[in-house]
Order: sequence, then structure tokens, then C-alpha cells
Amino acid sequence: MKIIKGGITAPEGFKTAGDHVGIKKRRRDLAIILSEIPAIASAVFTQNIVKAAPILWCQKVLAENHKIRAIVVNSGNANACTGEQGYEHAVVMAEITAECLNLNKNEVLVSSTGVIGVPLDIELIKDGIKKVSGELDCSEKSSIDAAQAIMTTDTFHKEIAVEFEISGKPVRLAGIAKGSGMIHPDMATMLAFITTDADISKEMLDKALKDSVVNTYNMISVDGDTSTNDMAIIIANAKAGNTVIEIVNEEYKKFKKALDFVNEHLAKQIVYDGEGASKFLEVNINGAKSSENARKLAKSIISSNLVKTAFFGEDAN
Repeated sequence: MKIIKGGITAPEGFKTAGDHVGIKKRRRDLAIILSEIPAIASAVFTQNIVKAAPILWCQKVLAENHKIRAIVVNSGNANACTGEQGYEHAVVMAEITAECLNLNKNEVLVSSTGVIGVPLDIELIKDGIKKVSGELDCSEKSSIDAAQAIMTTDTFHKEIAVEFEISGKPVRLAGIAKGSGMIHPDMATMLAFITTDADISKEMLDKALKDSVVNTYNMISVDGDTSTNDMAIIIANAKAGNTVIEIVNEEYKKFKKALDFVNEHLAKQIVYDGEGASKFLEVNINGAKSSENARKLAKSIISSNLVKTAFFGEDAN
């Protein structure tokens, strides 16, 4: 496995774009990720009882086992705690994206991040989607633009792409993420979008993502708070042409290893960029009776305010 350039457009058959559409004063604030062909998708969402409207839409679409073609993401406004109108706006975002790209709305996932409790300026969003959908490209710059467009209080964009081999075919897997505040185990105020051209079954993709999240995004903490909009989504379009991964075998393990590498890299980048963070602390547990025990021990340490203040103040007292 090797790290490559290109970001989320490195895998075959993906385009993306990100631009400023007016939600925020200056920075990019809307991104679209497009698969040229129908793809399977898997996702993990916040454990918070309060879930933002875009998550409810994504859960509905994925529960109905629709193939996915696009993800539309806005930053600057979370569209959370916005009631029935918020859900209607999430659906409109899917509809306008579908209209612009000649898709069905059920092929579009929606994500939002930013201020909670404020209704979206849906007309601004609609115009923004029309603008960004015309800028889709497979260039390295387009991936950076998209990574920047999903940022809120982040100080730098987060992306990575890797290439590895499955059944003699080069396979690529890449991701972008955002997050810096309200970061805590069992998801956080974070978004992660992963693309791959691997040919893998829905069952194996679900298993790989869920198992990977347990040991990556669910093992980080900055400030002890979770949020309403957290999600990690992976889209696989089978463009690599490898023998389809349908069982847990050596090829699956290669795929899972690459996914773990990408997710761990993005998770660590989120911690490095934590709001007010001046140190990066990594806990390693040896001799635990089980992985679950090790995770509980590690989480108890990284979540402890006593530990955090001691390291911040460089004084155990």
C-alpha cells in the first residue's frame, strides 16, 4: 500500500467540487462528490438521540438500499433542531442536486455542518448547488476545494488517498474529513467522506466501515462533547475491476487494512486540529484481556479532564 496524490478523486470514476456560495462570509461552504456510475454506500452516524435533518434523510435512503451517485454537503449551517422545515430543506438539497446532475433524488445523500438551530437559507443553497454542480472535476485541486468546503472551525483541510492491489488490480481508496470541536468517542462533530473504486459487496462494505470506525473515529476525544450531524460515509463504485470481495478473506483484509489506514489518518488529523489543542496525546494499552477492555481503558484516559489539564499545564498537580 502506498500514499498517492489526488484526494477523493484519486479512485476511478469520481468527481468533486467545492466553492463559496454565500453561507459563510468568505470561505468555501458547499461541496458535491459524484460517482460517474451507481455505487454502493455504507455509513455510520452519530449516537446522539437528537439527529439533524440530513442524517434522517441519509438513513432513509440507505435503509431502502438505493444505489448512490452523489453527496452534497454544506458548511456554516448544520440544519439541526430545525423541525419539519429542516427535513424538507434536506430533501430539497437532494432534489436540486439530482436535477442538476440528472439523477434520482434517492441517489443523493445530504450532509450539513455548522451552527445549530438556525434554518437554512434554502434559496441560497439551491443557487449554490447549481453553481457547484457545474464545477465538478476529477483534478487534485477539486478534492482540496471540497475538503475546504466542508470545514467549519478547522484550521486546515484533511485528506488522504492510498493505492493497493486486490486480485492483481490496482485499487484506490481516499477520504476527506472535517472536525475540530465537540469531538468525543462514539462519533463527534465530524464528517468523513470516503471514495473507493474497489468491487466489494454491500455486506462486506458495511462490515468494513463499522469495524473500522470502532478503532478510529470512535477512539478520539478533544472536548468531551458529541453532536447532531456526525457521519462517516463510504462509496464504492467497482471501477477497479478486481474480483468482487464477498467474504472475509485475504482480499477483504487488504481492503480493511487500507480503510483503517485512511480512517486513522483522518481521525488523528481531527485531533491535531482540535479547538484550543496544543498537544496530541496517544494512548497505547498493553496486556488487556480483550479489545473491548482495551478500548474502555483508553477512552477513560483520553476523556479524563484531569489527564487533559495535567498534560496541558505540564504539571501532574
